[in-house]
Amino acid sequence: MGKYIVKRIFLMLFTLLVITLICFVLVRMLPPAELPLNDPHTKIIELRREAAGYNKPYLVQFWIFLKNVVTKFDWGVSDKLYFGQDVAAIFLTKLPATVIVNLYSIILSIPIGIALGVWAALKKNTWIDYTISTLTMIVISVPSFVYAFIIQYVLSFKLGWFPFLMKAGTDWLSWGMFVSMLPAVLSLSFTVIAGFTRTTRAELTEVLTSEFMLLARTKGLTRAQATVRHALKNCAVVVVPAIFGEFIGIMAGSLVIEKIFAIPGVGNLYLNAINGRDYNIFMLDSCFYTAIGLAAGIVVDISYGFIDPRIRMGSKK
Repeated sequence: MGKYIVKRIFLMLFTLLVITLICFVLVRMLPPAELPLNDPHTKIIELRREAAGYNKPYLVQFWIFLKNVVTKFDWGVSDKLYFGQDVAAIFLTKLPATVIVNLYSIILSIPIGIALGVWAALKKNTWIDYTISTLTMIVISVPSFVYAFIIQYVLSFKLGWFPFLMKAGTDWLSWGMFVSMLPAVLSLSFTVIAGFTRTTRAELTEVLTSEFMLLARTKGLTRAQATVRHALKNCAVVVVPAIFGEFIGIMAGSLVIEKIFAIPGVGNLYLNAINGRDYNIFMLDSCFYTAIGLAAGIVVDISYGFIDPRIRMGSKK
């Protein structure tokens, strides 16, 4: 297991490096953002661009960029959106909003999704199972921004229960902030609930038809007892890694949802950086999203071996 983990981490870093290089070269092929005249930060940014090797070959520029990031965690300064400000500091101020919204979404989604999946599996081939399975496929097929518009129209416009946009400020744990986050949380939750419902239902349906479940029933256990003591434990091998993956991925957030509800998070920052041609912010966000996706995959794969000792990741036998 140790060798497998080291190998996966090495491959993750290599993949991250390759993707970063591709993004870097593509961005540097575009003309840099125009700098305003008579601004005290203009001269500083021009000097930083010269130090970053803007007039040198792309591989030399990438080496300078990589050395600054690894040795000093220096991602440069903002050229457009936050003119002259440190990119890393801007990013860290945006991260809490993304994390808290997605954390609320996952806390809401996991118990509901697993409960619906268990209910559908226990009611297999009944109208309950068919209804839940059909709704699950419909929900998964519809993009999350569609739910955002529906929630805004129904809950915010028609009923007036929630504000259209997220409340300004940094009081993340206040009641007013929580209420203003709920439309975005609900928009993100639909797809996650459907995903957990489908996974739990598929795995539990297979486990309930296994021979050891028949043996458990013949030994005197009721269906509920056999399900809780044996079936759900076997389902955990698939469901729990999915939960780990979701928790790792909470920082990734949703670009479109953050834009719709004016959430001041990294997703909204990413879109603004693309539209505003602020390439230093774009590079930091790109590396962040890539690293989060790769890390989530590793955590999911490794967790299989810890949950079920019979699974040996990386074994040749």
